[in-house]
Amino acid sequence: MEARHSALCAEEAEDAVKELRAELAKAGIVLPSLGLDPVSLVREAPCPLVELGRCSVETARRLAAVLR
Repeated sequence: MEARHSALCAEEAEDAVKELRAELAKAGIVLPSLGLDPVSLVREAPCPLVELGRCSVETARRLAAVLR
């Protein structure tokens, strides 16, 4: 049961990353490091975190403008 829950959590996290990447692309924003945090995937009971990563100052400003 716990393994199934962990697999569902990982699948949900992957879907969230894909959705976020697609929506950012519509706004012309690319976060090159966007993905799942590998450290959170190797825990005994994985609960994946989304790693937004680094971006340029220009990308940060464009992201802030979209969020306004």
